[in-house]
Amino acid sequence: MTAIKHALQRDIFTPNDERLLSIVNVCKAGKKKKNCFLCATVTTERPVQVKVVKVKKSDKGDFYKRQMAWELRDLTEVDAKDANKENPEFDLHFEKVYRWVASSTAEKNSFISCIWKLNQRYLRKKVEFVNVSPQLLEESVPSGESQSVAGGDEDALDDYQELNAREEQDIEGMMEVCEYAISNAEAFAEKLSRELQVLDGANIQSIMASEKQVNILMQLLDQALAEVDNIEGKLLSYEEMLQSVKEQMDQISQSNRLIQISNTNNGKLLDEIQFLVGIEACINASEALSQCMNVALKPGHDKLMAVKQQQHLFSELRDTFARRLTNHLNNVFVHQFNHFSHFKMTIPQFYRSSCLSLPGHDQSSTLSQHTAELTLPKHSPLHRDLLRYAKLMEWLKNTQREKYEGLSRTYVDYMTRLYEREIKDFFEVAKIKMAGTSKDGKGKFGLHGSSGKLTGSTSSLNKLAVTSSNSRRSQSSSLLDMGNMSASDLDVADRTRFDKIFEQVLSELEPLCLAEQDFISKFFKLQQNPTLAQAETVDDADGTVHSRPPSEHRHSISEKDMVRMMMNKIFQSIETELNSLIALGDKIDSFNSLYMLVKMSHHVWTAENVDPASYLSTTLGNSGQIRQMEEVKISKKSKVGILPFVTGFEEFAKLAEAIFRNAERRGDLDKAYIKLIKAVFSNVEKVANESQKTPRDVVMMENFHHIFSTLSSLKISCLEAERKDAKLNYTDHLQSYVINSLGQPLEKLNHFFEGVVARVAQGVREEEVSYQLAFNKQELRKVIKEYPGKEVKKGLDNLYKKVDKHLCEEENLLQVVWHSMQDEFIRQYKHFEGLINRCYPGSGITMEFTIQDMLEYFSSIAQSH
Repeated sequence: MTAIKHALQRDIFTPNDERLLSIVNVCKAGKKKKNCFLCATVTTERPVQVKVVKVKKSDKGDFYKRQMAWELRDLTEVDAKDANKENPEFDLHFEKVYRWVASSTAEKNSFISCIWKLNQRYLRKKVEFVNVSPQLLEESVPSGESQSVAGGDEDALDDYQELNAREEQDIEGMMEVCEYAISNAEAFAEKLSRELQVLDGANIQSIMASEKQVNILMQLLDQALAEVDNIEGKLLSYEEMLQSVKEQMDQISQSNRLIQISNTNNGKLLDEIQFLVGIEACINASEALSQCMNVALKPGHDKLMAVKQQQHLFSELRDTFARRLTNHLNNVFVHQFNHFSHFKMTIPQFYRSSCLSLPGHDQSSTLSQHTAELTLPKHSPLHRDLLRYAKLMEWLKNTQREKYEGLSRTYVDYMTRLYEREIKDFFEVAKIKMAGTSKDGKGKFGLHGSSGKLTGSTSSLNKLAVTSSNSRRSQSSSLLDMGNMSASDLDVADRTRFDKIFEQVLSELEPLCLAEQDFISKFFKLQQNPTLAQAETVDDADGTVHSRPPSEHRHSISEKDMVRMMMNKIFQSIETELNSLIALGDKIDSFNSLYMLVKMSHHVWTAENVDPASYLSTTLGNSGQIRQMEEVKISKKSKVGILPFVTGFEEFAKLAEAIFRNAERRGDLDKAYIKLIKAVFSNVEKVANESQKTPRDVVMMENFHHIFSTLSSLKISCLEAERKDAKLNYTDHLQSYVINSLGQPLEKLNHFFEGVVARVAQGVREEEVSYQLAFNKQELRKVIKEYPGKEVKKGLDNLYKKVDKHLCEEENLLQVVWHSMQDEFIRQYKHFEGLINRCYPGSGITMEFTIQDMLEYFSSIAQSH
């Protein structure tokens, strides 16, 4: 039993961090004898969990396996059957009663004693022990097997120490050497004792032999301690000397720091004084001068000589200050322009040296470093320095328009040259990198040779639109052939690199244009007043101030247009360079046209979200599909049919799916799909609401049916939800159109039964409706007589013609709508019949036509047309 217990502990319980305290060999009472073991265990980790585990030998008989376990806290009763006689049977009461027969009474008693001790020690809820000898329910039990199994294991609850891995390995190694280790434990123990005595003797002899060496070691340690004391003395002296040096250096450092702080503060103070006394003083003086010149004079005062002299003096002061201000701002423009354009590097030089320092230049990154990373220089320092003069520019704008406009032209001229050079260098690098995306060197075109004019294109994005839409017919074969190629035939890496380059170009242009537009609006004060035509003042020969007549402002332009004109001038090179870049991308690979369309659509949305009136938004959005949707015009005299942007989306999606069918990367296309389809949905609804000739339900029904058919055939996974929405919109508006149209052939009958339903809803009982004056039997017969079969057929024929006029031929929904109308008409007919039967029982009133008549009407009308 001890060997079995050891094997169970090692194989089953140690891996689960449990200790085996007691074991009993049992079989179930009253059944065929199948032996198993009940084990009492505790966990090695706290809080301690006590369990009774059933262990069974495997079918092959070569190892044990854990079959079932019960928590001891779930045990309610232990029944030993007989407290006086030896009886191997006992019961354990858990959620149900388990009846066992132990292999021996001693094992049974040992196991029950262990259970009692565990219950006393770890559980608050005490288990009831029935028919158990009082001797078993004590802290100590009789010697023998019970003592060794129960008592000894109980003491092990405190004294037991689990072997570590190395000890366990050593013991197993010794037991493998001695084959009788398990079968004859006493012989094995005697052998271990003899080996231990031999080892103890060897250890004593070794200690005695090493005594001399220990004495030598002690002497060496004494000498080392003396040397340590000597070194510590020297270190203390050195530390004292260093401490004095440290104090002197601290004093010098403190003095230098104070001098540096003083110089920095003096410089900042000087800058602040110059700023406050200079610009602020000029602003205050200019505002005071304007107030004096604009003071309201009483009639006749302007003829006084003193007033004229004072006004003349003010005019001279104004002109002198305006002239000096203009010269100063001109110098500032020149200085700033030279500051930012001091360094210029050609493209070949840049590729020979990608990182050069710029002497005397305070910017941390030069133009070469920007182009190395395909980035454009930022001009926020220039904008920040110039914005200090914004109020003075406003004063100049209101008083000296010519000088204000001259400064505007000067700024535009300087910035045009600066941006033209930066943008040209930027796009040259982009072209070099983009040309490197073609395979086998086929895309390595000469830069200037690939940047020719684009015929038939007024803007860079009009070219993109032509490439991606109008020219699709001429390029469709090559693109579709590409789409039919396997993914291994397409150089996905090259196209991914092209995509990144084009995205980087647009990402750099977007903040550059937005920042410059924002600066122009603030610096030149073009965002506050509605027009540039302010009430300027002019001087007569005698210095009298008058307002300009309204006739002089007829040709003034809006401030919004002024900003756009300045932006067009400053960034005039963007269109040309972007045109050239798009032409190069299209020449390298027509597949790139789709990439450019996806990216361009994304940046149009971004620019419009930041500033809908921005220069970049207008430039990028001229050819976008979304812009085409929003600007679509519908005719008031003809039916709407399938909207152009709905068919445009279908063409775009078919081309895109043909190209991307086997490609691994299509995330940007999916994003563009979602944005485009949302725009399609919203603009279809917008056009439907504005339609006058075609009913709203027809516009919605036909276009959403077309969208649903397109998405169903293409099976675009990211648009599955939109496909379902399109089907829902189509069916809803089909039903709405059918119901609204069917009210016309039987209009009076519909109104009559609507009134009947309303009376019932108000609380009138159905059988009492016929007593209502407006809804009695005579009124019902009168209404029914107005709709004989011939009139119904005539009304349906007119309805068919009207529906035919509403629906477009290309969607071919006429028969679908007509069949839905037939179903709805039959439903209404049955509804009317039901109301007649319930509200007019026994009246014998029936409709002038039957359901079979209706089916013949619908069929003959459809065939006749």
